[in-house]
Amino acid sequence: MDKIEIIGIIAGFLTTAAFVPQVYKTWREKSTKDVSLSMYTVLFMGVLLWLLYGINIQSISVILTNATTSLLVLIMILLKLRYK
Repeated sequence: MDKIEIIGIIAGFLTTAAFVPQVYKTWREKSTKDVSLSMYTVLFMGVLLWLLYGINIQSISVILTNATTSLLVLIMILLKLRYK
């Protein structure tokens, strides 16, 4: 694994980890009053496209980051739909 992929993995980990507190807080409080469904829907579509891009260029950092982020964003969408 080259240095640029390691940088990508670290960057991806940090940006993906930023979603964890919001998912946890929403799940714990069972409240999505201040969560924008449209923003998360657009974000989900964008992250899926990044995932497809990562698969096509065979970049492990792009694939791992966007697979994990898409899962977290999907959870937020599902929580929003459940607790609206």
